[in-house]
Amino acid sequence: MVQINTKKDGNMVWVTIVGEIDASSSIQLDECLKEQLGQDKPAIAVDCTDLSYISSAGLGVFMSYIEDLKVNQQKMALFNLNEKVSNVFKMLGLDQLMNILSGKDATIKFLNEE
Repeated sequence: MVQINTKKDGNMVWVTIVGEIDASSSIQLDECLKEQLGQDKPAIAVDCTDLSYISSAGLGVFMSYIEDLKVNQQKMALFNLNEKVSNVFKMLGLDQLMNILSGKDATIKFLNEE
């Protein structure tokens, strides 16, 4: 089971994930991110502090938006991944394709850079 919350704050939207992203809950993640995408939309900060597990379906959701973010000139960063989740991203090389940062302050700085 997963809980995904969003909160708009100025030029950013904060997406907080609590629980596990598996095949069924990845649909909820996909819908949430889809709502945040588009030209003139805010930067997306994904707080993974309480993300305990992510399946290949969940990883696929993040991967599916990499090109859309580039086209829309929109930034997204994930932060505070626990070691287990971080290792999954690293094993698949997604840490090279996505912006994965260590904390909230680093994420704010990155998303505010031109």
